[in-house]
Amino acid sequence: MSEWVIRPERPADFPAIRTVLVAAFGEDRVADGVDRIRESWIYRPGTSLVAVSEAGVSDREVVGCVMVTGCTVTGDAGERTAAMLTPLAVSPDHQRRGIGASLVRAALAGAEQAGEPFVVLEGSPDYYGALGFAPAREHGIEMHLPDGVPHEAAQVHLLPAYDPADPGLRGDITYPPVYG
Repeated sequence: MSEWVIRPERPADFPAIRTVLVAAFGEDRVADGVDRIRESWIYRPGTSLVAVSEAGVSDREVVGCVMVTGCTVTGDAGERTAAMLTPLAVSPDHQRRGIGASLVRAALAGAEQAGEPFVVLEGSPDYYGALGFAPAREHGIEMHLPDGVPHEAAQVHLLPAYDPADPGLRGDITYPPVYG
């Protein structure tokens, strides 16, 4: 049995989520981005999840969070909305316990339930590869990453609704302006 439960985030969780994000990333930039996400069209409350410690009924705390948000894929077949996993964070004193992997699996299950064909992300190929992500380029998906980030960080997880014959599922990923 795990020491945490995963559930959709609630507005009452927002301050605790911010604390986790600042602790995990060592600065406010990502937490500020999450605030902007929640105010935009890309916010998907059903796939914005928290891991809550089950240390005791009275002292449950948010120890991790993940979001599957919207982005755009543009290719020969035009433009369509796609799913992007970002950010994933676990409080430093709760890392290396499987919380992050559990959050990613739950987020992917939510995206699958929503009928998404895939979920893209920018992250460690070693970490996310172990969770079923593959290089995005192998599936005709291009992500334009910041300078210094290797192209292998652009990854995709294909879900059951993915149809390799659908040209609308290949192209360039566009980050919404909310990402800055």
